[in-house]
Amino acid sequence: MHNDIETVLYSEEHLRETVRSVAKQINEDYSGKQLVAICILKGSLMFFSDLIRNLDCDVELEFLSASSYGSSTVSSGTVKLGQPIRTDIKGKHVLVVEDILDTGRTLSYIKAHLESLSPLSVKICTLFDKPARRCCDIQADYKGETTEDLFIVGYGLDYNEKYRNLPYVGVLRQEIYSKK
Repeated sequence: MHNDIETVLYSEEHLRETVRSVAKQINEDYSGKQLVAICILKGSLMFFSDLIRNLDCDVELEFLSASSYGSSTVSSGTVKLGQPIRTDIKGKHVLVVEDILDTGRTLSYIKAHLESLSPLSVKICTLFDKPARRCCDIQADYKGETTEDLFIVGYGLDYNEKYRNLPYVGVLRQEIYSKK
């Protein structure tokens, strides 16, 4: 375990099983359909790559960067969208894949933006749902785990661009992010 991690919440094996379970639900819903899966960078990359390898449906990949955190542990409230997606999603089913649904600001903004492009559907898939911090009316259509109001890192989740490479998810020691 990394010295900055207080405790491991989700082991590498647990994450593998969670991803398989979420993929199974998606496979059932999109059997025989074409899907555009959009990875919200950077945090979702690990989850996204494992998830799509477990999908049986016809899936097209897209990437979108968005953030409302910067180098903080709380959302700034302002969503910044990176470069737009290049795929025309009009008339297609869209699955937005996110690492964590926290306040809901980023995903609400992204979902509204994507819906303005006239897809058949826009669904949200998140590895972690943290409802205690929700301030927007948005729910995940597919979720791996509901987690407490803790600052977690690993498996793509970061603090100040660190810890993404950990193969598990753990609670970051408070003294690490309260130094600022």
